[in-house]
Amino acid sequence: MELRLLRYFWTVADTGNVSKAAEQLHITQPTLSRQIKELETELGSPLFTREKNRLELTEAGLFLKSRAEEILDLTQATQQAFVDRRRQLFSGHIRIGCVEADNSDTMAMMLEEFIRDYPEVKFTVLTGTSDYITDHLDKGLVDMAILLEPINTDKYHTLTLPRTEKWGLLVSQDSFLAQKESITPDELGGVPLMMGARSEISTLLSSWTGSSVDNLNVIGYFNLHYNILPLVERQIAAALVIEGATIDSNVRKLKFLPLNPEVKTNCVLAWRKNRVLSPVVSELVKRFKQAFEEK
Repeated sequence: MELRLLRYFWTVADTGNVSKAAEQLHITQPTLSRQIKELETELGSPLFTREKNRLELTEAGLFLKSRAEEILDLTQATQQAFVDRRRQLFSGHIRIGCVEADNSDTMAMMLEEFIRDYPEVKFTVLTGTSDYITDHLDKGLVDMAILLEPINTDKYHTLTLPRTEKWGLLVSQDSFLAQKESITPDELGGVPLMMGARSEISTLLSSWTGSSVDNLNVIGYFNLHYNILPLVERQIAAALVIEGATIDSNVRKLKFLPLNPEVKTNCVLAWRKNRVLSPVVSELVKRFKQAFEEK
């Protein structure tokens, strides 16, 4: 006897009406009537009689209903026990490193769903530059990281995230450059410039300008964006940044000028090769793959 048939029978017995039961079960009335007939044939006994437009249980029907309630309750309890056990298995701690980028929203979206499914899981988010975060990833101080390309990922498994990050120049609204809608290599020439200290950033900028960074007026370097905002506002220098890290630009009277020709890079989810992940971290990585890995 199938569990599905027991649930069908119990619903008809509970409502006393095939139409109402079919509506609750989201099946058609003829289908439900046929299933009940097949169950009666299988058991060799009628289960219902019709009394004044209502189905009443026979003696065999009353016996089956009591047994069906026990079986269905036990099934539900067993299923819930496995759900609870699954949640208990995932009750660890996830440590995630994340650069300042638009893909922070991607991480938030994935964590929101994950924590909803596994409410016992705790997490720590470490914000910093790619160098800072990869150092923590190498030392095992974070389990996974969202890093901004360009970056050397030879030591890591990586998954490219869907949102691209647009590069540009952050300038003061009082600067003569603020009249422009984008910035070209020729226009960058004598502009006092701050940029990230990573060698990959210098390579990216050299590729865009077509010449060495040494030919530019680079007067400073930075890691996180927040502390350079007042420097840009005071026109000490413009800053090479990604658009996703400029959320305070309007508050501080700054303007983002995209590079022209356009330069876009991706963020990647990274985790160390040859390192055993905890079950909870493995599950989160699996969810990222299911959501974003190319089929």
